[in-house]
Amino acid sequence: MRTLLLGFAGILLAFSAQAKLNVVCTTPDLAAIAREVGGDRVDITTLTRPTEDPHFVDAKPSFIVKLNRADVLIHGGADLEVGWLPKLVEQARNAKIVSAAKGNVRCCEGVQMLEVPTTLDRSEGDIHAAGNPHYLVDPANAKIVAHHLAAAFAASDAAAGETFQANAAKFSAQLDAKLTEWTAQFAPFKGAKIVSYHKSWSYFAQRFGLEMNLFLEPKPGSPPSAAHLAGVIAKMKEQGVRVIIVDPYLDRKTAETVARATGAAVVDVAQFPGGVKGTEGGYIALMDHLVNSLTKALTK
Repeated sequence: MRTLLLGFAGILLAFSAQAKLNVVCTTPDLAAIAREVGGDRVDITTLTRPTEDPHFVDAKPSFIVKLNRADVLIHGGADLEVGWLPKLVEQARNAKIVSAAKGNVRCCEGVQMLEVPTTLDRSEGDIHAAGNPHYLVDPANAKIVAHHLAAAFAASDAAAGETFQANAAKFSAQLDAKLTEWTAQFAPFKGAKIVSYHKSWSYFAQRFGLEMNLFLEPKPGSPPSAAHLAGVIAKMKEQGVRVIIVDPYLDRKTAETVARATGAAVVDVAQFPGGVKGTEGGYIALMDHLVNSLTKALTK
């Protein structure tokens, strides 16, 4: 009997050592980085689709079940999901992922946020107190998040801590090499002007020396009016702007209308892997596609 009990205990210990962290990510970009860092030590669930507006998500009851079972919750931490995530976490009743718990991971920590408002004035549109929450379109910030996730995973699975750190270091090195390549691709277009539908590409523009000061939205989250679009068209013609970028969850027809009036090209972009065709391979595949698509459009 003693031998049987010892053998059973050994099986339990082995199972415990190999058990994976149950990780829930709010958005596909965070999930892609979490996979790079967690490797085969994590099981990942993503709450939003890559073609979905992360500001406005249908909070399904199934999300509550997923959050209830999570060891770690990974979210942007800059109010991107503020309209739907806090209520879900409350309803999940999972002490591991409440705001003060080690399993609640705010990925914006350590990121130099852009466009932090001095005052919160809703007349200025959908602005965020912590700053522009679309920081992961800058690959340098993806490196920060990767190391942050390695520390967070290690806090919940100390036995795999070295593995998480090694995976984050490997991913970071890959990004360093690609950043050199991507920066070189954009070098001939330094200062090029691009129109964005929503103000979600500021970090990308800053990283690669682009100017994105014209938006199809008059204010973040506000639908374009005919008068506003007429002003954008006039400025595009005056400044010679020839590229408009639009995310999959925004109105491409509006971008096409402006493009016809100005002779510009509409480029489909996405903040999340899988958001446009050719980006399904993960975060680096996404950035490769963005850089290649935009430099190609700027060349014409």
